[in-house]
Amino acid sequence: MKILTSAQIHELDQYTIEHEPIRSVDLMERAAKAITKAITDKWSNMTPIVVFAGPGNNGGDALAVGRLLAEQNYKVSIYLFNTTGKLSDDCAVNRQRILDSRKLKDMFNEVIDEFDPPQLTAQTLVVDGLFGSGLSKPLAGGFASLVKYINQSPSYIVSIDLPSGLMTEDNTYNVRANIIKADTTLTLQQKKLAFLFPENQQFIGKLKILDIRLSEEGLKRIEPHFTMLEENDIRPRILHRNEYAHKGDMGHALVIAGSYGMAGAAILASKACLRSGAGKVTVHTPRRNNDIIQMSVPEAIVSLDRDDLYFNESVDTEDMDAVAIGPGIRQQENTAIAVITQIRRTQCPVVLDADALNVLANHRAWLQQLPKNIIMTPHPKEFDLLNGTTCSDSYERLSKARNMAEHLNAYIVLKGHYTALCLPNGQVIFNSTGNAGMATAGSGDVLTGIITALLARGYKHADACMVGMYLHGLAGDLAAKELGEESLTASDIVAFLPKAFKRLDD
Repeated sequence: MKILTSAQIHELDQYTIEHEPIRSVDLMERAAKAITKAITDKWSNMTPIVVFAGPGNNGGDALAVGRLLAEQNYKVSIYLFNTTGKLSDDCAVNRQRILDSRKLKDMFNEVIDEFDPPQLTAQTLVVDGLFGSGLSKPLAGGFASLVKYINQSPSYIVSIDLPSGLMTEDNTYNVRANIIKADTTLTLQQKKLAFLFPENQQFIGKLKILDIRLSEEGLKRIEPHFTMLEENDIRPRILHRNEYAHKGDMGHALVIAGSYGMAGAAILASKACLRSGAGKVTVHTPRRNNDIIQMSVPEAIVSLDRDDLYFNESVDTEDMDAVAIGPGIRQQENTAIAVITQIRRTQCPVVLDADALNVLANHRAWLQQLPKNIIMTPHPKEFDLLNGTTCSDSYERLSKARNMAEHLNAYIVLKGHYTALCLPNGQVIFNSTGNAGMATAGSGDVLTGIITALLARGYKHADACMVGMYLHGLAGDLAAKELGEESLTASDIVAFLPKAFKRLDD
């Protein structure tokens, strides 16, 4: 699924208008009918409705929705905020359609100077059509006051396309107090980038995507910077094993993980690696972890470090097909030296996670020594440390991760509800699977093990990341469906990996 910027949304609208062909005001009417149906499917005409319309095309949508609701005998009050005297062409057309109707004129209020706000009760449905995807700066003045008035009311709020005040992509410097907090957002055609960031969920509420039949040909022509993985994207990437395959054909993965007291990280990563199809998995870990690894993961080969407590010496990787470094290794100075030494001497694909990333954050000059195509899997705090900055906004963090991926020629898997894969070419691919139950210790170690196994199996770097993060989330979704989100553990994600693979294979 393509995630379009505000400029690309406008481009797709224009392509539809020119090539369907359809007048822009008729396309607006089509959108208004889809929005009206979504409202009438949920609320009866006994519900009092207040529509707030702005001066642009989002306001035009709102005016058309108000008119269509009134025609279905809903009790509607429509407020058009025309404070500058400049309406978009289609908004002006819809204003005139209301004025031309004797029935609708009594419901219509045009705000030019003074605004006498209506009473908004718990029984009132508010339709927010003040501003949409064209907004480029924070709301201020009277519109900011109006947003606060709406948010403070007990009414149920439905926003058209985007909650007013929320910008389509970058809200780093937005004034969050001046954004509508919708209970439901009826967005047109596709998800917007801003919808994928956790700090914006308070404004979006329940999200419903309405198909307004924009040009499929126009959509194909647009090259997006952002896409969302879907199951049909993953199925063709799955490598199926030859029926005569033996373990040597399935790849040998090395997992450098664990310290004394954190053997669990090594167990989870290596189990996930085995469950994801690697023919052989070697776990390199401190000596004191020997017994617990041998008992917990009997299928794994154990390679013991010379140190009892920490990872302290690099390992020969000549016979390895992929290497993971980091889960639970901690950040001792000797460990840090062992990490960079291991990275330098490893010729096969490398995945860096957890403490390996924290080591690099403490020795940022070493970032320039990383080999091309290295894979890093930070969570937001780890990335901020790695980048040497504190990001207040997910879009800002994502932008910096994109820049780092391009600069280092690396693959950065930025973990979150919508995990984002930043490719060396600047593209970003969001994952669509996963749930809040996966916010649990060890979940990242499992992802590291999955990606490492896929690399060892022979997947290309981008495919290993995409298939890995999709499988990780899918296994979590299957586990949550059976066990519930509250009780989900990282071990459950590993346990449901076979079902996730089977679903993609069926």
